[in-house]
Amino acid sequence: MQAALARPNLISLAAGFTDTETLPVAETRALLNELLRPLRAARAALQYGSTTGDPTLRRLTAERFAKLDGVRRGARSPWSPERILITHGSQQLLYMITEALCDPGDIALVEDPTYFVFLGILQSRGVRGCGVRVEADGLDLAHLRAVLERLRRRGQLRRVKLLYLVSYFQNPTGVTTSFAKKRAALALLREYEPAAGHPIYLVEDAAYRELRFAGADEPSALAARGFTERVVYAGTYSKPFATGVRVGFGVLPEPLFSAVVRIKGNHDFGTSNLLQQLLARALASERYDRHLAHLRRRYAHKAHVMQQALERHFPPTVEWRVPQGGLYFWARLPGDLKSGIGSPLFRAALAREVLYVPGALCYAEDATRAKPDNELRLSFGHASERDLREGIRRLGAVLHAQLEQSPSAKAAVRAQAPPPKRRARGSGG
Repeated sequence: MQAALARPNLISLAAGFTDTETLPVAETRALLNELLRPLRAARAALQYGSTTGDPTLRRLTAERFAKLDGVRRGARSPWSPERILITHGSQQLLYMITEALCDPGDIALVEDPTYFVFLGILQSRGVRGCGVRVEADGLDLAHLRAVLERLRRRGQLRRVKLLYLVSYFQNPTGVTTSFAKKRAALALLREYEPAAGHPIYLVEDAAYRELRFAGADEPSALAARGFTERVVYAGTYSKPFATGVRVGFGVLPEPLFSAVVRIKGNHDFGTSNLLQQLLARALASERYDRHLAHLRRRYAHKAHVMQQALERHFPPTVEWRVPQGGLYFWARLPGDLKSGIGSPLFRAALAREVLYVPGALCYAEDATRAKPDNELRLSFGHASERDLREGIRRLGAVLHAQLEQSPSAKAAVRAQAPPPKRRARGSGG
């Protein structure tokens, strides 16, 4: 963001911002006018709310996602309004969960790679991230077992408090975790709980769930019967409605729910009551759903624009994953071409006024493996279509130039070896 402000010609394919042109300005103006017109309702909206959140918004959230998961509503449902906490975006919930569950020196199992901002939360709390590989349909279950077994043998399993998954159109890879893998992961965590001596929670970050523009929805881990007391679900209304609204929600079991509510009370006394009232009206009036349908079409188009640009401008030895939702493409370079902040590629890209997220930032500091340094995340969310095409053209030119200087490329030329067959590594979930 600092680079973008200082360099007006810079095209950022890095920031995970949403599409500015689709922000619901007219809808929000109408909703606020309706909300503030009756004096009594206006005064209520401008007053403090409760720490747990507006009852209407909690009820509408429970109804909406219970329907998505295909589970019954009611007091015993995992989607009961009483289990829902409204937060300042899902980011606040992730921090509070970590604060409630983890002490310095504890371990959080994370996808390898994962959402790099969550890695910052872990670092700020003195918690160590331990990576578990990701496959085309989510977590590598065999590797998860191997990691748990290694920690058990070393006497470190008691420090493991949670498994963190970005389960829909993952940031950064675009992968979606299948429901079968969520249930199997929960079963594995339960198997190792006796040795740990305490609950091990699955924290499901579903921030991109409603940004699906292809394929079918997968149920959340809350739909796994018999395991819901070990699931924390983090959702948001920021990305599917308006990022400036900054309202998210969590579904938590007891006693974790009460602990996190106390922490939230210490943070802020409760999420903005006015913004909660605004979102409740958007959901109840179907403006939210109409806007979401428009947003999905927009992102499907922008993802197609980026895909066409990648096919046209990137070298054939670069692989990428085609997403079915979310905001990102994940690209992998030939092994000897580095993409990190200190790399010649990153510096050359900045010189050409284009910015990406180096993939190495998305890996935990895990001593059991070296961080991959030949990947990059590209966002199609915020940039205009013109900037998407031009940014990929610039980056493609840089990649071609860097590959011509790489040892493996020179060796291939000397051996007259044909380039590997070009294609993405699957549909990305």
